[in-house]
Amino acid sequence: MTSSNDARSTAAGPYQATGSLRGRTILMSGGSRGIGLAIATRAAQDGANIVLMAKTGQPHAKLAGTVFSAAEQVEAAGGHALAIVGDVRSDEDVAGAVAAAVERFGGIDIVLNNASAIDLSTTDDVDMKRYDLMQDINVRGTFLLSKLSLPALRKSAHAHILTLSPPLNLDPHWAGRHLAYTMAKYGMSLTTLGLAEELKADGINVNSLWPCTLIDTAAIRNMPGGEEIVQAARGPQIMADAAHAVLTGGNLAGAGAPSGNFYTDEQVLRAAGVTDFRPYSLGAAEDRLVPDIFL
Repeated sequence: MTSSNDARSTAAGPYQATGSLRGRTILMSGGSRGIGLAIATRAAQDGANIVLMAKTGQPHAKLAGTVFSAAEQVEAAGGHALAIVGDVRSDEDVAGAVAAAVERFGGIDIVLNNASAIDLSTTDDVDMKRYDLMQDINVRGTFLLSKLSLPALRKSAHAHILTLSPPLNLDPHWAGRHLAYTMAKYGMSLTTLGLAEELKADGINVNSLWPCTLIDTAAIRNMPGGEEIVQAARGPQIMADAAHAVLTGGNLAGAGAPSGNFYTDEQVLRAAGVTDFRPYSLGAAEDRLVPDIFL
């Protein structure tokens, strides 16, 4: 079943692609809903192969969508999907997903580190189980999926690791607001920084992508006051279009080196020719949108 939130994520936007992901295989952590599903569906419109590894095999009490319903949406959009119920924290699950992607589609071209846990509690208030969860999913999961995919990526002519994490910023403001979450997200970004340097000679591009504004997702809606907060957000389609532009590369000519970047969605889409971002909004005026954290 597709939620209204998922329907918005596939709505047409102002982005006009100049490249295609047709025939490329994407291995994504998460993706059963929200930004990950929007990115997968946009790639599917080109005819990409999408391997979705997510924990949600059965319907969640509060969150719409499973890895299987996401795969159905990918197929309906024109792509080829492989749904895998797995936990990015598990070495065995991740190794199995990599092997399944190679067996089903013959290789891996793109790894998309989408899975992430969020808790904006202060240090006094954060539960250590939540702290461990964020470290395990965000940091370890990103590192593990990237690591185990490297042999397959080295065989691809279009190898790319894209991680949904913010630009590294040592301004203490963000660490002071939610230290546990900041460390977890910056751990993902450090993985981008390190792998981009480490893999220079291997022909594997490694980049991060982050939204300039709050994005309407089920996770945000389930936070206290979330239903009101997302009224001043953008839909996930803006991240889907930006990820497509990064992964196809054709819209970023002259934007610098192809690897080691911490892109924002607006930066990428402006380079791709987008000048009006209002179609991505859920209705609020541009000057009333909620800026995302870390920016």
